[in-house]
Formats: sequence, C-alpha cells, structure tokens
Amino acid sequence: MNELTGGCDCGNILFEMESALDFRLVNPRACDCDFCVKHGAAYISDANGKLKVRIKDKANLSEYHQGSGIASFLVCKQCGVLIGGYYESNNQIYAAINSRSVNRDVHFGLDMVSSPKVLTDDEKTQRWRELWFSHVEIEYNSNSLE
Repeated sequence: MNELTGGCDCGNILFEMESALDFRLVNPRACDCDFCVKHGAAYISDANGKLKVRIKDKANLSEYHQGSGIASFLVCKQCGVLIGGYYESNNQIYAAINSRSVNRDVHFGLDMVSSPKVLTDDEKTQRWRELWFSHVEIEYNSNSLE
C-alpha cells in the first residue's frame, strides 16, 4: 500500500491517503472548469483507496460549490490552497485530492484534461462514484464524518 500526505501551506487542512496504485502511472485529471483552471488543480483518486482529511479550524475552511453545486471544494481561508473536492450521497462520501497539495516529491504521470462541464449532473455523480476515493473520513475539530 502506498501512502501520501499533504495539505495546505498553513497546516489548517491536512490529509493522508492510502492506495495500491503506482503513483508514477497515475495521470492527474486537470478539470477544465474556470474554478479549477484558476487554481491550477489536477485531481488524483483511487476508488479502492482510503482518504482521511483533518480540518484544524473549521472557521478557516471555505467549502466552495462550483457549477451545479453538487460537489464541495475544500479551500483554506488562511492560505488559499485548494485541497480537493468531495461529494456526499446516501451517507457515503466520495473525494478527490488536488495533486498539487501532496507533500512529498511524487512524480505523477502527465496531467490529463477532463471536462465535467459537458456532463449532466447524473453523469458527474456516476463518474465520481467510479473514480473518487470511497473510503473517506473528514474530521472537523475531532468530530468525524464518514
């Protein structure tokens, strides 16, 4: 199992992920929506992996809803780093991490452009359920959501 950690610059939002994937073969998905392009975001995920996100101070977290508003994007209010996005359905959280917020020097494959804005809401959520982490824990000040 491969482990990666990361977070925002000020340390308010931190994450740990576990995956059986060889990260050198993972092509981060560079979303072409205006929000992600402006943040330089390219996402990684593993539907069979695990992700834990810890938010130290919820008051310094911005949960931005782009486009259809179905997914929430985690952005630190203090340092402005976009950590990733998540979607919740039937008490199940699905999430993807912005590859630019990973701590160690990981050499991912080349970015691959994705165009979710051409998908219907149902197509988006189906894609997220297939690609995004499905074993996700988000912890707000020691209060855990699963």
